[in-house]
Amino acid sequence: MSKNFELLQQLGKEPEVFLDQPAVLAETAPVKRPVPHLEGMPAEEVGKLVQRLFLLAGSAQNRMVVFTSAEPASGCSWICHNASEILASQANGSVCIVDANLGAPGLHQRFGVKNHFGLTDSLQQTGPIRNFASAVDGTNLWLLSSGAEVANWQNLLCSDRGRQRLHELQQEFDYVLIDAPSLSQSNAAIMLGSATNGAVLVLKANSSRREVARKAMDDLKAANVNFLGAVLNQRTFPIPEPIYKRL
Repeated sequence: MSKNFELLQQLGKEPEVFLDQPAVLAETAPVKRPVPHLEGMPAEEVGKLVQRLFLLAGSAQNRMVVFTSAEPASGCSWICHNASEILASQANGSVCIVDANLGAPGLHQRFGVKNHFGLTDSLQQTGPIRNFASAVDGTNLWLLSSGAEVANWQNLLCSDRGRQRLHELQQEFDYVLIDAPSLSQSNAAIMLGSATNGAVLVLKANSSRREVARKAMDDLKAANVNFLGAVLNQRTFPIPEPIYKRL
């Protein structure tokens, strides 16, 4: 009998016996995304947007949000990308950004990764939705890129399979941000908005016309999409708050 065994008996403890017991590995939480480097007013404005959309008490139910624009080249992808980065750096949970702008995908370039397996592949193949996404630098931020180029992407995205994949994303990740095509290009944003917590409309300062912006808002509301607000992108001068709220 070993001295260690005798010592345990003297202390009134039973010796621990390890016989072919499997190792138990502690589950490690994903690394939180570092705060992105944005300078000046853009960082402040995007930070406020993230707070209002996802983190304030009244917006806690917003877990899946669509970002769209009235017209192309309004900076919607830039807003969605930076919002996902800031949200992942502040939220306790997983964040997935989805490139559903299948006519002009670009999120993979913003993250500096290849686009060879993503959303379109998940719509045509089986398997868990997480298999088609990838963690960005091993953090809590995930990217579901657009995937392989397909000709019928609008029909594919708006299909029952598309809605099923959206539901899987909502179940798999704590937050989902979707970069959608502009409303002038496709009805995809309306379908996506109706299947999620709502849509944010991105407008470009000194470019988006009032009548086009109004029509985009009316189209979203007519389809019973929860309109979460509008973002005026690339504004270079202060706008009085009462006027800003009317946009």
